[in-house]
Amino acid sequence: MTKKYPITVAHGDGIGPEIMQATLDILLEAGAQIEIEKVEIGEKVYLAGQKTGIEEKTWESLRRTKVFLKAPITTPQGGGYRSLNVTVRTTLGLYANVRPCVAYHPVISTKHPEMDLVIIRENEEDLYTGIEYQQTPDVCHALKLISRPGSERIIRYAFEYARNNNRKKVTAFTKDNILKRSDGLFHKIFDEIAEEYPDIQNQHWIVDIGAAKLADTPEQFDVVVLPNLYGDILSDVGAQITGSVGLVGTANIGEKGAMFEAIHGSAPTLAGHDRANPSGLLLAAVLMLNHIHQPDVATLIHNAWLKTIEEGIHTKDIYREGVSQKKVGTKAFAKAVIARLGETPEILKRVKYTPSPHEDWAHHGSKPVSAKRELVGVDVTIYSHDGVETLSQKLINATRSKLEAIYNRGVTVWPEGFPETLCIDQWRCRFSADSPPEVVQILSQLVESGLDVIKSENLYEFDGQPGY
Repeated sequence: MTKKYPITVAHGDGIGPEIMQATLDILLEAGAQIEIEKVEIGEKVYLAGQKTGIEEKTWESLRRTKVFLKAPITTPQGGGYRSLNVTVRTTLGLYANVRPCVAYHPVISTKHPEMDLVIIRENEEDLYTGIEYQQTPDVCHALKLISRPGSERIIRYAFEYARNNNRKKVTAFTKDNILKRSDGLFHKIFDEIAEEYPDIQNQHWIVDIGAAKLADTPEQFDVVVLPNLYGDILSDVGAQITGSVGLVGTANIGEKGAMFEAIHGSAPTLAGHDRANPSGLLLAAVLMLNHIHQPDVATLIHNAWLKTIEEGIHTKDIYREGVSQKKVGTKAFAKAVIARLGETPEILKRVKYTPSPHEDWAHHGSKPVSAKRELVGVDVTIYSHDGVETLSQKLINATRSKLEAIYNRGVTVWPEGFPETLCIDQWRCRFSADSPPEVVQILSQLVESGLDVIKSENLYEFDGQPGY
């Protein structure tokens, strides 16, 4: 007898229990060798006092099974509740969000019948670290964090995914024409790693025009790898233009665990009406089956699902007069898929999963980078309602003329500013300094002069090149 694979399952909120039951019915009928550990997450747990919506016993289950099949949840409004998805991804190190976006023309209406791409999103860094501060009554600050280890890992994952799934091209999107340090690092590492995969084409787009191209002609793309924020936005765009976000599942992959989910919400207004489409969660479960080395069952289910929608057995969200043959509810759709297990589509492209390779490359650490780092100055953020000329004179008097420049909202306003520039009450003031004691001295002088110091950021050169 084949040993069953333990998985942690959460039925979630809203339509979650209905689509999860439909998904599990199909998996078990298809012969999936799984042992289910059911856990409670979401709204009830939030309201019971857990700000993250997840209990300690659920963490224990996830550490044990290392596989999480999760239905959508409802996050209560207000109360400082944190995103459960972000909590799970970062806590368990699920660094890669993998989202296949496929058109099912002519069965499902879409403007992009040839679309077949995979969006791979970095899952842990960027603005999703959630590091934010309110610095003045009028100004909030968020930290965008891009690291070499995080970028290397997700970019290498994208190239390995392409190679293992017979994909021909990997494309990166960044905004490094503006964010030259953070997005510039991601682009630089992309170019470095691309050289290691001569069998895979590579290209880079600035994210704004790249996003426009993806929305207009997605068939030009194959595998797309992006930092977290751009990936979050464009993976939803990609899912929507296939024809319906309800048809897309996603995988969150880490070295020590994985989470699989539909990308849509819990739709509480539909709960209990047997109307929800379970397809997104089902296709996420198919990705899970391949991840736990049951590719034959994954293939069986996916082809049965394709055959079902090809024959026009559709839930309300994708039903189209003249194309669909029968409008069904959640339970009936699941029964239709079960009835077609062993069949393959005739119009849509059939699928065949192969065992996921052992990812030895994932355990390679980041390449060490050595550079001579030299302190050359400090940026000090000041809260002040003074005009720039008054403020600059106060700064010069306090620090004995070590002031080099003043910036407001990223624009130079001193020594050569323009009167048309809108200035707010947060000023970034740059001082020369070549040692930590000198930085401390500058900060002390500013505070002693009565100026309101919000924060400071040391400025370094690396091998003689400015890192700011």
